[in-house]
Amino acid sequence: MGKSKVFVLRTTPERVVEDIAQLLKEANVDVILDKSRPVILKDNISWHLPMPSSNTTPWQLEGTILGLKRLGFEQIIAVENKTVVTKPQKGAQLNKLASVYKKYNVPILHNFEPSHMKWIDYQPRCELNVLHKIFPEGVKIPDFFVGKNIVHLPTMKCHIYTTTTGAMKNAFGGLLNTKRHYAHSWIHETLVDLLKIQKEIHSGIFAVMDGTTAGNGPGPRTMNPVRTDLVLASDDQVAVDAVAAKIMGFDPMSIDYIRIANEQGLGNGRLENIEIVGYDVSSLNYRFKVGDNLASRVGDVLWFGPLKRLQHLFFRTPLVYLFVLASEVYHDVFWWNLKGRRILEDWKKSSPWGKLWENYT
Repeated sequence: MGKSKVFVLRTTPERVVEDIAQLLKEANVDVILDKSRPVILKDNISWHLPMPSSNTTPWQLEGTILGLKRLGFEQIIAVENKTVVTKPQKGAQLNKLASVYKKYNVPILHNFEPSHMKWIDYQPRCELNVLHKIFPEGVKIPDFFVGKNIVHLPTMKCHIYTTTTGAMKNAFGGLLNTKRHYAHSWIHETLVDLLKIQKEIHSGIFAVMDGTTAGNGPGPRTMNPVRTDLVLASDDQVAVDAVAAKIMGFDPMSIDYIRIANEQGLGNGRLENIEIVGYDVSSLNYRFKVGDNLASRVGDVLWFGPLKRLQHLFFRTPLVYLFVLASEVYHDVFWWNLKGRRILEDWKKSSPWGKLWENYT
């Protein structure tokens, strides 16, 4: 494939919404996406609690909606998912996304609500890496996704299992049901398979990544927010993740999901094959480190370590609810109250992005 384009802008809280709207125009979103078909906005709620850099920001969402509407996209629908450890409705409220959807009259659907969409059997035309083995009973996807455009709204942050997370990882919630934790041991190959499926079912794919505040540390939740003032966008999900990884300080091709997707021709992961349009990021290296937390240490043992063979017992039986409870207690009770709440308050006081966040209702 030829070179990919990743659009990068350096912005400020005063102009970020207009900047993002203009960015969509410069990136020719009205050519990349099919204007005759609906657009799914797939936000990213990694944690229902408002941890800076963890979730889609209200200005990222607002700028994207405004840009799409100005370009003539009339059918815009938000789709949210839940995991065994996140609460989407609570997340949309606490992270101030619900008010933006209401302002622009964008309906919110949930892929876990049978009244909103059905999960249907899907037989990919492509050769899958692992999904057919993880789900031998068959791959299921939400029927609502088929034939529509999708715009992913990830943030630039680290991840305890994939090093970085971004546009490709955002499909993990949308296209897989609440049993997606079955795939963690093969997470990199799973993300590549999901991109293959997206290319088959969507009429257009685009990503707007918020990097105004990036997440350093054991993400996608327990991180230290770092002010970076950036927004990235591309129709190549591999390329936008590769550029974000480079900015954070990682070699993109050392990250398996980027490397495999590049090798299988799904996008460009090599920086020499990516044209950066806009802000020059060649000298940026924030030297992020993923590190560990309690969740990653447990995951390393159960999903990637010596107990991997027993994961069927741990995660496909009622025992899984013990791990769900443990995660909730660790993240929502201990870590949030010991560290997270203070990080949020400090960010609101010291960062201009935190002050902008306070302006949203």
